[in-house]
Amino acid sequence: MLLDATDSQLVLVDYQSRLMPVIFEGPQVLANAVRLARMAQLLEVPVWGTEQNPQKLGTNPPELRDLCQKTLSKMHFGAASDGLVDWLRPPPRPAGGNARSLPKHLQKSTASALERATIVLAGCEAHVCLLQTALELIEQELDVWVVTDACSSRTERNRDAAFDRLAGAGAELVTTEMVAFEWLRTANHPLFRDVQALIK
Repeated sequence: MLLDATDSQLVLVDYQSRLMPVIFEGPQVLANAVRLARMAQLLEVPVWGTEQNPQKLGTNPPELRDLCQKTLSKMHFGAASDGLVDWLRPPPRPAGGNARSLPKHLQKSTASALERATIVLAGCEAHVCLLQTALELIEQELDVWVVTDACSSRTERNRDAAFDRLAGAGAELVTTEMVAFEWLRTANHPLFRDVQALIK
């Protein structure tokens, strides 16, 4: 199973100013998050951000925040508890016109047209906010793909323990380049060179 850009949404969890200086491999992790957001924007994949208690931990850096459609301020460690799912899975709009008069096989499902069920997830700390958000999204029957080189914790051990638990819970573990090339699928993609420039 490969990622599909048309079925994906990107969620970037808590790359906050007071947290990132103590994160293991923090600068590289943040750089990959920005790459992911820029690639998503190029390929018209929705991008969402979260910030844990921003009054205490600060906000996400402007270069990341500006690439997000919206940023959720939260107090729960798992962002789904503070409303993230409502952004990822908006309620279906009522059908307009005389759609009900059409035979069932010609009617369009508004829910399936709106929903992108694959959530590409990255963030900090991997063993707390990222983990709890991912597990909540899996409980909501969304497909969760965790971008390991855009995630970290204060310690390598905590980060790796999170990845082990996420894999056991059914999340797919990928890297930034895997996401890029799966979203593109072919070197003939019209945005291939633009995306390639971001990961070189």
